[in-house]
Order: sequence, then structure tokens, then C-alpha cells
Amino acid sequence: MPRPYEQDLRERVLAAYDRGKQTKEIADTLGVSRAWARRVKQVRREQHRTTRLPMGGVLVVKVDLAQLRKLVEQQPDATIPELRQRLGTDRCSESAVGMALQRLGLSFKKRRCMPPSRTGPTLPSDAGSGKTSSPRASRRS
Repeated sequence: MPRPYEQDLRERVLAAYDRGKQTKEIADTLGVSRAWARRVKQVRREQHRTTRLPMGGVLVVKVDLAQLRKLVEQQPDATIPELRQRLGTDRCSESAVGMALQRLGLSFKKRRCMPPSRTGPTLPSDAGSGKTSSPRASRRS
């Protein structure tokens, strides 16, 4: 993921605008895009903020992680909707349960004790390597 521009660069862009320079000149001089330079100015004007917003994921976890871990230990092959229902919380979504599972380092894996799939191979075992065995093919040789 790309890193945000440094605060020093934001301040230089705003100082250049304050000195009356045009967007194209600022962008060319400082090596930033015109759109980003305009956005920095717009954010200062509309939101009275010159710093960037924090990057990152969800800070608030609405799922009780200990209870979720216990539910997964009891039934490891439960689906996310089932886990959400067993948690008994209507205040979180299925995606919140999925992110909590990721935070706990738990993932859904195939169970090794399951029997193999009942679907068989799509080609018969004597089909060969894909060469045609039509009469026309044998006449050409």
C-alpha cells in the first residue's frame, strides 16, 4: 500500500498557495499531482485541517474475541452466519465476525477427515494425452 505524503510536503504546498502560486507551478516544482495539491488546499479551506487522516483498519471490534474463539473450538466447521447467530449479537455484521476470525488467526480449512469427493475424473483413464485417434489422423501419417 502506498504511503501518504509527509506533513512537510503538505505544509510546503499550502505555503506556496499562500504566496499566490498557481496549482500547475506548485505541482511541477514539488513533484506532486495537481489534483492532490488542490485537495490539500480544499481540505484546509473546508475542514480546517492540514494533516492527513489516519490509515489502517477497524479500530473498534464489536465481537467478543474470547467467546468467538470458544465457539470455533466447539464447532470448527461452523459458518460465519452460524457464528454470528451463536454470538447472539445483532449489533455486528457477518463481515465483522469474519474480520474478528482473521484477527484471531483462525481460518476455514477443509477437514482432513472428510471422505474424498464423490465426483470422479472427467476423462476416462485410457484417454491418453489428448491426441486424437480418429481415422483421419492415421491416414495423414
